[in-house]
Amino acid sequence: MRILGIDPGLRTTGFGVIDVDGTRLSYVAGGVIRIASGPLPPRLKTIHDGIGEVLRQYEPHCAVVEIVFVNVNPQSTLLLGQARGAAITTLVAGGLPVHEYTALQIKQAVVGYGRAAKPQVQAMVQRLLRLPGLPSTDAADALACAICHANAGALTAAIDARTPLTATRGARMRRGRIR
Repeated sequence: MRILGIDPGLRTTGFGVIDVDGTRLSYVAGGVIRIASGPLPPRLKTIHDGIGEVLRQYEPHCAVVEIVFVNVNPQSTLLLGQARGAAITTLVAGGLPVHEYTALQIKQAVVGYGRAAKPQVQAMVQRLLRLPGLPSTDAADALACAICHANAGALTAAIDARTPLTATRGARMRRGRIR
């Protein structure tokens, strides 16, 4: 399965593509879509066009986007929400199922600590995908989204199938959480 992770932003939108074969993760691509400053509509079109190109080039099976929470500045949160909406719309129009996780869930799945700093996420993404160097922060966040979904999908499938894996033995779903 090929998973596309997206870290939406109005200056740079990160993307990361990984292949998943069982529990093995393989790096396919990662980078950023750079967005020029200016009026909002052309910036959203740049996000749309950039993600559309990533879809055509890498042909992922599903996509993952981070859920945005309210920041200190409500105006920034609204603008980021519009960038996220442009990304999700492009993904859905491209026929992909889109999954969403909070930053806390993503960091917990990748680093093991939900309040990890960006350098910790970069280092773990580099280690998990056996990359020769650190990815940029935006690409690392996007790759982390994809890794989170790969791990969550494997664990959920194991629980649903009641597969006796050591990591899932005794685990149950309660209120949408694995316990």
